[in-house]
Amino acid sequence: MGPTTTAISRLHLVTDTRPDRDVLDLLRAVLAIGTPLVQLRMADDRTDRDACALAVQVVALCAEHAASCLVNDRVDVALAAGADGVHVGADDLPVAVARRLLGPAAIVGATVRDAASATRAVSDGASYLGVGPVYPTRSKPGLPPPVGPAGIAAVTAAVPGTPVIAIGGVTAGRVPELLAAGAHGVAVIGAVSAAADPARAAAELLAAVGRADD
Repeated sequence: MGPTTTAISRLHLVTDTRPDRDVLDLLRAVLAIGTPLVQLRMADDRTDRDACALAVQVVALCAEHAASCLVNDRVDVALAAGADGVHVGADDLPVAVARRLLGPAAIVGATVRDAASATRAVSDGASYLGVGPVYPTRSKPGLPPPVGPAGIAAVTAAVPGTPVIAIGGVTAGRVPELLAAGAHGVAVIGAVSAAADPARAAAELLAAVGRADD
């Protein structure tokens, strides 16, 4: 199994893959105010060499700020760059394979949508579960219908003790109802990357999820 619930950060920043977004500039701003975990999502048209080079830079930048770095989808890039782990979706390498390749200490996140897939992912070694989209979102096209806070509640009930991270249309104002539904934390893309002041947006989200520890 992966890290305990308390070891999984409550705020995950997923990087924006659009070509007009400067990933490193964004990360410098949000890591400086204490963003604890970055999920590096890369555009599909990047070469393996470019993907690895970017991941190495992001891993180093996260390390400077004592933040964790996960690579979305690409277990090979996570290994090559020395990332803290990976987040895999339904079409990526299976959770059990990612866990075997990365080892027992790595963070392995898995995207799920229901109790059955959640139970299976935890059994296969997932450290935490990403559930969504919770609300409508334009950050990633072609997503299935939103599960809503009720979907979060259903998954958390099925896998007690496993951190559930809500993703999709999450804003600071929506955090309280997600935590009330059982989410351990949230993952965001547009709420930070599309904000006029990304650092301030990240700080507001950190404050919102931090109330769960009060």
